[in-house]
Amino acid sequence: MPTIYSIVYQPLGQEYADRLKDYNRVPSEQARLVAGHGIAGDQKAGHNPTRQLNLLSREWLQRLEPIGYRTEPGQFGEQIIVSGLAVESLAPGVCLQLGSEARIEITKTRTGCERLEAAQGISIQGLGPIGVMAKVVTGGTIRVGDPITVLATVGASESA
Repeated sequence: MPTIYSIVYQPLGQEYADRLKDYNRVPSEQARLVAGHGIAGDQKAGHNPTRQLNLLSREWLQRLEPIGYRTEPGQFGEQIIVSGLAVESLAPGVCLQLGSEARIEITKTRTGCERLEAAQGISIQGLGPIGVMAKVVTGGTIRVGDPITVLATVGASESA
């Protein structure tokens, strides 16, 4: 069963000394997701309705480590790493249940940017989708190790 492998975020008020270096992320064993907002206390939350969470697959990251990419939690600017689910293959509209309370909806694949490339110190060209962006549909507390369930796509029958 897919699970949450890591949770990291940038606390409110924590500024970058150099925006072209590492992402400032703090690891956490749990986080509170807020519907329509993102991770409570995260500097990235609440700015864009379709980019409230950034998810990556642990297995995807493991394929990149041997070729020189930095793959520790937060090094790709993500907030949540999942294990056992290729999130980069999920289409917009797919919903995920995180733990027993929270529900998110995939809004788009992530392609990366100059900021990510600078933080990595290596080209990101040719990597394909770099995880996915999502919005929080139902808030709740999530924890490292929580199960993840793929739910029906938005607009599909709720019995799926």
